[in-house]
Amino acid sequence: MDRFVDAYNQYREQEATDSRINPDIDDGKEYIEAVRKNDDGNIIAIKTNTGRELDYPTALSEAKDGNLAHVDVFHKYGRDILRSEPDGVKENNLDELPLF
Repeated sequence: MDRFVDAYNQYREQEATDSRINPDIDDGKEYIEAVRKNDDGNIIAIKTNTGRELDYPTALSEAKDGNLAHVDVFHKYGRDILRSEPDGVKENNLDELPLF
């Protein structure tokens, strides 16, 4: 087999056992369980599993500081953007979470 295929397959196997996928065992980090959207469908706030409601800029800051599990911050369109960690599960994408 090709070494690139082997490396990718090892990566895929690792994610199935990675504790970061399970919100119940994440070193006590909060995770996002619901979102609030504006009329255009943009996420403007998040609600964590502890009940905290954060506006978007505060959620970005919390994520950058490593305080929120299962999300990444990346720079696109000239600004920072919050997104769920890519794991192949559509249901846990931020856009798919329940509204609050």
